[in-house]
This record gives sequence, C-alpha cells and structure tokens, in this order.
Amino acid sequence: MKIILDLLLLLLIIVYSYLESLLKVFIPRRRKSVAGEIVLITGAGHGIGRQTAYEFAQRKSRLVLWDINKHGVEETAAECRKLGATTHVFVVDCSNREEIYSSVDQVKKEVGDVTIVVNNAGAIYPADLLSAKDEEITKTFEVNILGHFWITKALLPSMIRRNHGHIVTVASVCGHGVIPYLIPYCSSKFAAVGFHRALTSELEALGKTGIKTSCLCPVFVNTGFTKNPSTRIWPVLETEEVVRSLIDGILTNKKMIFVPSYINISLLLFTFCHKGGVICISEVIDISPGNLDSSLCFLQPSVSHDVLCI
Repeated sequence: MKIILDLLLLLLIIVYSYLESLLKVFIPRRRKSVAGEIVLITGAGHGIGRQTAYEFAQRKSRLVLWDINKHGVEETAAECRKLGATTHVFVVDCSNREEIYSSVDQVKKEVGDVTIVVNNAGAIYPADLLSAKDEEITKTFEVNILGHFWITKALLPSMIRRNHGHIVTVASVCGHGVIPYLIPYCSSKFAAVGFHRALTSELEALGKTGIKTSCLCPVFVNTGFTKNPSTRIWPVLETEEVVRSLIDGILTNKKMIFVPSYINISLLLFTFCHKGGVICISEVIDISPGNLDSSLCFLQPSVSHDVLCI
C-alpha cells in the first residue's frame, strides 16, 4: 500500500513540475543584478569568453579573466576597462590542476572571493578515433571537464559559506547528441552536461539554494577556429548571439540554455525515435564540422582556450 501511495505522490510531483514549467513560459522571469559581483571567466582571450567579459563589464561586474593566451586576454581586458569595469588578468593553463589551484589562491588574495564563474575554456581535435593522438584525447578531457572540477572545487567553499554564487558550465549540443570524427570532444561535453546536472542536484540536496547553476549548449559557433562548419537545418551561430542567450540565462537563473532554443526539440526526436529514425534525422540535419584546422589546436601556447563550440 505504501508503494502505491509513494507512486501516486511521485506522479503528482511530476505533474506539478510540468505545470509549473509551462506556467513559467508565459510569465517573464525576474532578472537579477550582477553589479559588483566578482566574475571569473576562463578562455576569456577569444570568442565566447571575450564577448561574455564585455557583457559583464557593461553590467558593472568586477572581472577576473583567465586564458592561456596572454596577448588575447590582455586585449579583452583593455576593452573591458574602456567599458568601465575593474579587470584583473591571469595567464592560466586550464588543463593544469596545480596552476588552477595556485591561480585561485592568487585571485582570492588580490581580488576577493569569486561569486560567478563561467567555465568556458575548451579544446577540440577533430579526427576519427583511430587517428586521434593519445595526448590530444587526454588534453581534451583535461580542459573540457577536469578543469571544471578543479576550478569549481577551489571556488565552491566560499560560495557555500555565503550561500551565494553562480556556476556556469559551457558545454555543447554535443553533450546531448553525437557527431562523427569528434568522439573525444563529444564524450567530454557529455561529461560536462553530467557535471552540471549532478552539481545542481548536490547543491539542492545541501540546501544551498542561493548558489545557481547554468549550462550553455549551443550548436556550431563561428569563433574563427573552423572553416565552413555547416548543417542543413541548424544555423551557424555568431558569438554575439550565443552570449546574449548565455547572459539572459544567467540573469534569469536558467539551468539549461540551448542555442538556438528550439534545439531541444531535435534532441527529443532523437530520444524517441528507433534506430532507423535516428539515421534519417541525422541525414536530414546533415551535420558537418567543416574543415577544422588542427594547427589551431590549443596545445600551441599562443592560442586561446576558447575554440569552436558545437
């Protein structure tokens, strides 16, 4: 009897959750202020990271910009200062755990406790699995997911003490679906989406409702590290469009941010289709990563962490 009652209660909770979500579609979400917040952005020397820094600068946040590319991140910082934002620059390799921990300690001493972190740094090495080099596979995971662990572990204690903060995971639609010739990248982005969901659940279990989480999942983004990416249905996005959606999601505490927003419909189709249907949908969408120039991969120290986000 108890099992039946528990199942009925579960059903009521599910129905209530769906009705609540439906209602929120028609009610504008309240937007929070980020003025005065200390915002750490990784991969800030290029693309999504750079544009995100500009948006926070315009909203009077205090910025901490990380990138492996010293020249790129300093260019971003100079523009943010023109916009009136207090900006601090750190050259950090987001694949190096010890460097991350020491840089966080330095940020705490020189700037203060970070209240918003945008884990944006990423790496991609397009190739079929057998052609992918072992060190490239390792580097993809070190930057795209392990770096998120080390950064979050270092910053989370101060957020928990205050029950205040926002942790942003920049993932990809590849964290929900797959593309051939990008197996390490897709796998790392699946891990990033899982990290976001598990972290969200854990914070809720701890009762830390003041710490918000968001996960950005765009399709192809024109960050300059790819030649002619294309799909038959999905658009190739410009950085500004993606960052507008990201900032809107952060300000409204949106947990999952798809760009374009209708992309989740395609993902639902994949979920409910049988194998033959999935193949047909894939052929119609016709995703192609384009001619990615492997010479731009981030192992070169002059190149920003921020790369093509798909």
